[in-house]
Amino acid sequence: MRLTLVIHALTAGGAERVMSIMANYWAAKGWDITLVTMDDGSIAPFYELDSRIKHIPLGLAVKSPNFVWATWHNLRRVFILRNTFYQLQPDAVISFLDTTNILTLLATRSLKIPVIVDEQNHPAMYSIGKSWEKLRTLTYPQASRVVAVTARALSYFSPAIQSRGYVIPNPALSVSHENLATLKLEKPFFIAIGRLEEQKGFDILLHAFEQVANSYPQWKLIILGEGSLRPQLEALICQLNLVGRVQLQGIVKNPFSFLQQAEFFVMSSRYEGFPNALCEAMACGLPAISTDCPSGPREIIRDNVDGILVPSEDVSALATAIERLIADEKERQRLATRAVEVTERFSLEKVMNMWEALLVEVISQK
Repeated sequence: MRLTLVIHALTAGGAERVMSIMANYWAAKGWDITLVTMDDGSIAPFYELDSRIKHIPLGLAVKSPNFVWATWHNLRRVFILRNTFYQLQPDAVISFLDTTNILTLLATRSLKIPVIVDEQNHPAMYSIGKSWEKLRTLTYPQASRVVAVTARALSYFSPAIQSRGYVIPNPALSVSHENLATLKLEKPFFIAIGRLEEQKGFDILLHAFEQVANSYPQWKLIILGEGSLRPQLEALICQLNLVGRVQLQGIVKNPFSFLQQAEFFVMSSRYEGFPNALCEAMACGLPAISTDCPSGPREIIRDNVDGILVPSEDVSALATAIERLIADEKERQRLATRAVEVTERFSLEKVMNMWEALLVEVISQK
């Protein structure tokens, strides 16, 4: 099988991690895998890639000062992508994430190459801009299949797009012995992971922790990730008198070293797709608290079985759940016992079998 996978870049992020996992899995099977990215390749991929994977950075990730330049840059992206696909002649193309998906569909028109596009977030919860929305409405019906990570995310689209829809969750990988903790951290602490952006709701988490922090002075919160809201979050930590209690650790290559020493995991997101960080935490045997945001957490957490769901953007409910796990070690242990089952429910083999069945289907219809 000869596949071309397309994504904007291979930086630290959930979609990037999933595409890297898929590429490595197929390369290990001996498939011919090419990974096409829009960046210039000056920064090495954050996630390790199998040496057999061919990575082609196109150098097209340039910023546009106005609409005219944006139009020109996008036309150039489509032209170069089209030439790349024509030269590669893959059996199929898999593209990740909204605007990259649109450009890929425009670039493959009349090339008779099956194209599967994948949405990793809930599209109803954020805007990609009016022009891009119109283009998505026009181009997605041309895709061989439109993959969403949950049925709720797929339901956002029109009937014409849903008719080409397919739901495939992200895989939850078992934790290997290579990822065992080597860094000794001061306990007890609970942990959160994600980009420091509005989507992840870390302001909500800080306000929730502030409500219980004084009652449990020995407990700390560690947040892994980086983003544009770091200054605002640092200011909020000061404002809430949480200095010394909250650690913004930044991006780390091996989050498992932190996860395996934490007492529990919290996800405070305003919206998600199928959150990898939540799966990784549960794979480490951590009980998890998550906002019941659209979409993903409800599909992953079995409420009061292996974790706790709380209403989205409800600071008091989140604070209550945090206190429940801080105060009750037996409750933490009860939820943790079932949490690791996430690696069976969304195993790599199950998820990749779904992808391979879909590939066989679209290629046979070529």
